[in-house]
Amino acid sequence: MEKLLLLGDEAVSQGAIDAGMSGMYAYPGTPSTEIMEYVQRSKTARDRNIHRQWSANEKTAMEASLGMSYAGKRSMVAMKHVGLNVAADVFMNAAVTGVNGGLLVAVADDPSMHSSQNEQDSRYYGRFALVPILEPSNQQEAYDMSYEGMDFSEKYNLPVMIRLTTRLSHSRSGVKTKEIKDEKEISYPADPIQFVLLPSNARKKYKILLDKLTELRKISDDSKYNTYFDGEDKSLGIIACGIGFNYFMENFPDGICPYPVLKIGQYPLPTKMVQEIDGECEKLLVIEEGYPMVEELLRGFLNKEKRILGRLDGTIPRAGELNPNIIAAALGKGNGKTLQVPDIVANRPPQFCSGCSHKDVYEALNETMKLFGSDQRVFSDIGCYTLGALSPYKSIHTCVDMGASITMAKGAADAGVRPAVAVIGDSTFTHSGITGLLDAVNENSQITVIISDNSTVGMTGGQPSSALGKLENICVGIGVDPDHVRVVTPLRKYHEEIVDVLNEEIQYEGVSVVIPSRECIQTLTRKKKKT
Repeated sequence: MEKLLLLGDEAVSQGAIDAGMSGMYAYPGTPSTEIMEYVQRSKTARDRNIHRQWSANEKTAMEASLGMSYAGKRSMVAMKHVGLNVAADVFMNAAVTGVNGGLLVAVADDPSMHSSQNEQDSRYYGRFALVPILEPSNQQEAYDMSYEGMDFSEKYNLPVMIRLTTRLSHSRSGVKTKEIKDEKEISYPADPIQFVLLPSNARKKYKILLDKLTELRKISDDSKYNTYFDGEDKSLGIIACGIGFNYFMENFPDGICPYPVLKIGQYPLPTKMVQEIDGECEKLLVIEEGYPMVEELLRGFLNKEKRILGRLDGTIPRAGELNPNIIAAALGKGNGKTLQVPDIVANRPPQFCSGCSHKDVYEALNETMKLFGSDQRVFSDIGCYTLGALSPYKSIHTCVDMGASITMAKGAADAGVRPAVAVIGDSTFTHSGITGLLDAVNENSQITVIISDNSTVGMTGGQPSSALGKLENICVGIGVDPDHVRVVTPLRKYHEEIVDVLNEEIQYEGVSVVIPSRECIQTLTRKKKKT
C-alpha cells in the first residue's frame, strides 16, 4: 500500500489495475483519455502484460472488454459521454447477458461542454440499462469504487458503470492504494447460452435482470457510498450527488453543516434514506452535476399519496408487451383473462431454411472444433446464423449485438483463449464488423473470423448486402494477409475441404478470415421464380 497523487481518471485506472484487471479497452475522448494513458504507462500493467491498446471506436472497445469478461477475466472499458452513444448497443445488451469476469464501464461526462458537443448525463444510460452506477465525489472514492467495483460486478454478474465528470477527471488528490490482487484465470460461463440473446433466452435473462433490482436497491441503502448526515435545521434537506457533495461542503469550511445531508455515490437511489430525509425536512435541495435525474426521480417516488400507478408499483407488469387483458386487470375489470389464446395455437421455434448455407458452415465448424477439444469458444452476433446456437448445432456461444462476434473473440484471445473463432454474416460484417476486424489486425490477434456470406440481408427479408462482391477486398484492404483470406463453398460435397481450411486457419498465429460463400436459398428461389 502506498499514497499516490492522482487525477480522478488515473485513480480509476489504478483501482482497476490493483483489483486484478487483465484488459483495458478505450477510444480517446476528453475527459476520459487519461484512463487508458495511465494504464499504458503503468509498470504493473506492463509487467503483467495487461492489454492496453486503443480500439477503433467505443463500440469495439466495449465488445472486446465483454469478450474478456466472457473468458472469466476482469476488464474495463473507458469513454466519454458521447462515446457511450456509440457503445449503447452492446452496453444495453451486456446488462441482459450479464458478465462472467468483472467488467467496469468508466464514462467521463463533460458538463459545460469544455470539449464536447453536448452535456448529456451518462447516469440516464446506466438507469436505462438497469445496471449499478457508482459516482465518486473525490479521487479516493474513484479509486475505491474501481477497486471494489470488480468484486461487485462479479458478485451480481452485471457490468458496473463508474460515472466521472470533467472536474474530478482532471483534478489531483492523494489516494491511498490497497493490496494488489492476482489476475483471474480463464473460466467460461457456467451457463453455456448466457451470452446468446435469442429472444427466448433474452426474455429469461431480462426477467433475471429485473429480479436483481430489488436487491440492488437494498445494497444502495446499505452502501458506504450513500451516507446520511443529520443536521439541526430541518427547514432544508440536501441531497448531493458525486462531486456535487464537494461543491456543497466548500460552503462550510469548518465542515459543520446545519442541514441534514444525504450524500449519494451509488445508484439505484437509496430509497429508505431518501424517504428519511424527506420525512424530516420541509424542503429538499438536490445538487447534482449534469441533468436533473435525481430530482426527476424524487418528484416521482416521493409520491406520498400513492396517486401514480403503473409499471413501477406493479399495477402493470414491468416486463413484456401490453395487451387488453393487462389493461383490464389494471382497471379492476375481471381477472384480466377476457381474451384467451386458443390451445390450437402453438409456438414454433425458429429454424434454418431447408438448403441454407449456414447449416453447412456449422456442420463443418462443429467437426473442426472437435479437433481442438474446444467448447464455448465460438462467438457470434445477430443474423439468420444466430440459429446456430440452437439444437442440433449448438455451435455458437454468444450473440450480444451486431458486430460483437469479432471483437468479443478478440477480447477472449487477449485473455488467452485459444482458439477464438468469430462467426458473422456478410451484411452484419459491413454494418459493424469491419472496425472490429481492424482492431484485430492492428494487434495481430490470434482469431479466426468466419464471414458466412449468403449475399443478402437474409434475416430481414433479403435486402441487398453492402458486402456483395467486396468481402475479400475489404479484408485484404484492412490488412489481413491475403494468404489467410480463404473462400470456400458451403455445400455438403465440400465438407471435408471446408474442415481442412478451418483447421489450417484456426492454427494460424494471427488474424485469418474464412468466407463460406453461397447465395441465400430464399433469394435464389425468388430469382428463379421471376425468370
